[in-house]
Amino acid sequence: MTGPGTLRRLGAHATLVVLSFAFVMPFAWLVTTSLQSGSEQARATPAFLPGPAALGQKVEDATGMHLVYQPTLEHYEKGLTRVPILMFFRNTLLVCTLTVLGTCLSSSLVAYGFGVLRWRGRNAIFFLMLATMMLPGQVTMIPVFTIWRRLGLVDTYAPLVIPAFLGTPFYVFLFRQFFLTVPRELIEAARVDGASELRIWSRLVMPLSLPVIATVALFSFLGAWNDFLGPLIYLADESKYTLSLGLAMYRTQYGSEYGQMMAVATLMVVPILVLFFFTQKTFIQGIKTTGLKG
Repeated sequence: MTGPGTLRRLGAHATLVVLSFAFVMPFAWLVTTSLQSGSEQARATPAFLPGPAALGQKVEDATGMHLVYQPTLEHYEKGLTRVPILMFFRNTLLVCTLTVLGTCLSSSLVAYGFGVLRWRGRNAIFFLMLATMMLPGQVTMIPVFTIWRRLGLVDTYAPLVIPAFLGTPFYVFLFRQFFLTVPRELIEAARVDGASELRIWSRLVMPLSLPVIATVALFSFLGAWNDFLGPLIYLADESKYTLSLGLAMYRTQYGSEYGQMMAVATLMVVPILVLFFFTQKTFIQGIKTTGLKG
């Protein structure tokens, strides 16, 4: 007989399968649109999949013309040659790499001070730091831009990269929550042996924090990879554009090249999927362990 526990599990799995379509459908539509020909995309009634002619059949439109619809790679060919995508990919990868390094380095150091070191007022300052997350970015956008302009760093990658080396409250929170789970006995033993706090952080705490490092690295990589507003504000030289700005170049004064845009957007998603596929176990472990202790 089927017990209540089995029914609950079946119901939960069925619910997850149904809800997963809400996340899969936009990506599936993105891929199928990139494979449709221009005439198929221009139809009055959009189609999710190529028409029946994709199976070798012919269909007849209102004018009596025979049209053959089938998956095509023309948008990928034109999209990769219309704009210097490889250059944009290199620029984006540079920004993402520096952002990940800066975020993991600075946020872990700040979190070590909040989670491992003992000093008066640390909790109050920690909550004050978290309160800054409630401040919308639009409020500080103009003052921050003014600062970078007076420093002469507009149209460089500095405004996109340097903030990562100054610590991010959300990532500091994740690191701190994980550092609280590190046994105090190990840290005290290292101190007794004469290790400095910097050595304890680099040789003891960080090697034990690989799950949260992977989580923070993935989050920061995604944020830098998908960032559009930052490059739009600070970058003017086309040779410094990132992929997100490169996508905007498929828009013209007469319309948008949706096929090419969808093709390049599909290629932008592939590295993210590959990265998550190889780090999902460590990523999920890091998310679970950062909330165990407060």
